[in-house]
Amino acid sequence: MTDRASVFETVTAQIEPFNKKGVALTESTTFAGDLEWDSLTVMDFVAAIEDEFDIIITMNMQAEIENIGQLVDAVQKLKG
Repeated sequence: MTDRASVFETVTAQIEPFNKKGVALTESTTFAGDLEWDSLTVMDFVAAIEDEFDIIITMNMQAEIENIGQLVDAVQKLKG
């Protein structure tokens, strides 16, 4: 289950409960800008992604991830 499309699908499914404004989700959807998440929401979401994929996303990686596409890339890299 490491092909990009299925990772994207799983990531967007994980976003849905946090997507209070019903923003259309694309590769370029940003967490801070488009979804207007605060740091607490980001932490909850990252925890959900880590559980879902059984990975650890470091603080350094988190700092570089601004949109859904970057998160999908990071998950794929971590899943190896």
